[in-house]
Amino acid sequence: MSDGGVWHLELQCSVDSRRITDPEPRITLTPPAPPPLVKTLGVRDLVLFNVVAVLSLRWMATSAAAGPSALSLWVLAGLLFFVPLGLAVSYLSVHQPAQGGMYVWTKRAFGEGHGFMAGWCYWVNNVLYPANLLIATSAMFTYAIGRGGTGLEENWTYVLSATLVMLWIAVAINIVGLQAGKWLQNIGAVATYLPGLVLIALGVRAMLTQPPANPLTLASITPDLTKFPELNLWASVAFAFTGIELSATMNDEIRDPRRSMPRAVAISAALIAFIYLAGTLSVLWVVPSGDVNVVSGFLQSIQAASSAAGPTLAWLVPSCALLYVIGNIGGVGAWLIGPARVAFMIGIDRYLPPAFGSIHPRWKTPWIAILVQAGLSTVFLLLSVIGKGTTVERAYLILLDTMLLIYFIPFVYLFLVYMKVAAAPGQPRRALRVLTGVSGIALTTFAMVVACIPPSGTPSVLLFELKVVGGAASFVLVGLGFYLRNRRGMGRR
Repeated sequence: MSDGGVWHLELQCSVDSRRITDPEPRITLTPPAPPPLVKTLGVRDLVLFNVVAVLSLRWMATSAAAGPSALSLWVLAGLLFFVPLGLAVSYLSVHQPAQGGMYVWTKRAFGEGHGFMAGWCYWVNNVLYPANLLIATSAMFTYAIGRGGTGLEENWTYVLSATLVMLWIAVAINIVGLQAGKWLQNIGAVATYLPGLVLIALGVRAMLTQPPANPLTLASITPDLTKFPELNLWASVAFAFTGIELSATMNDEIRDPRRSMPRAVAISAALIAFIYLAGTLSVLWVVPSGDVNVVSGFLQSIQAASSAAGPTLAWLVPSCALLYVIGNIGGVGAWLIGPARVAFMIGIDRYLPPAFGSIHPRWKTPWIAILVQAGLSTVFLLLSVIGKGTTVERAYLILLDTMLLIYFIPFVYLFLVYMKVAAAPGQPRRALRVLTGVSGIALTTFAMVVACIPPSGTPSVLLFELKVVGGAASFVLVGLGFYLRNRRGMGRR
């Protein structure tokens, strides 16, 4: 008996009226069924969860800083990656509904080893993501309290304290359960979306009253893929569209998932794509691309556009900064509970310590998986602060560079599973689904290749490759070690 359930022992032998045909009984170990979880998410909750998980306003600044060609890249990445991703998630959620999402889908299609690797890469990448998102959030909070640009955002005592408080607030709320946690994500989604709408409204006003700050011609919006910044932006834009798959990890907590998931994916995808494209256009219209701050560029644009409209709109910047902070706390909640559900299912299968498969006796949440992920995020955060200006800091930054490479591995699996299941011989619309899967794999692979290209000015290309590619390979090998060790252990049981 374990918190995750019971391993059933079956003794099998063949007996007829005259003799035992198989005198040596065969022992079969049947994995325990996942513990029951509370079904609390409806279509509205899923739409808002997808918005808070995917939409990050900083990507509008990152893309706008590269110039008007970012508009074309948003459209192309949307058509070649985001649409295929949404179609794959919708189809698999209907035809193979399962708690754990990509982990279970890959395990069913290609076996337990591939399933573990997809789940491991997805989970381990998100150990680092919440802390890094909240470091940027703590800096943005200074604008909400009127201290932006005063140096407070560089004070690591403040940054560390604010980041840890926000992280563990999100942890506590989501351990209590999705009945409470979903409201953090729902409020976070609204708080994320509203500043985007404000930026677009100010951008429309600017388009009616002033010329663009950047030339918007056919030549300027055409990407130049011979330049590294343009290539690197491909990976960033594709990364900005990820997260729509996250809600599928909570299938057993969704009311009527076969109906709810496709509707939620379609609605949220349209909302997200609109904000990214229209928001980037608004930034480009208001601020010259060379002046865009890649972190706070959307606030910079709101400030510039509201100042042009008159002093009566001065309150917009601190208000939008506060909404951004609330939205990111909701986003961290989403990125804690989604990957934790993957680790939870791997724990049920015993490829991670069985405690990962535990649910809280009162709140019915995978609390150990959430705590471990948050604890590791805290450790990496402390290392980044303690090692500020040291080799520890440089090692931490190298870890961040490897995360993008690791993160896209599960998406290769996702599109391969989609092609195997949805585009199998005899399936309707097979050619279209093959094309969809190939498109998703192609752009995912391209983003992984770009992540391996060192930026201009790198002193040693070989050293860069050893650190980034070698670092990613090290995480994969650690996961493989977990898998092989626990697989041998289960073989002895």
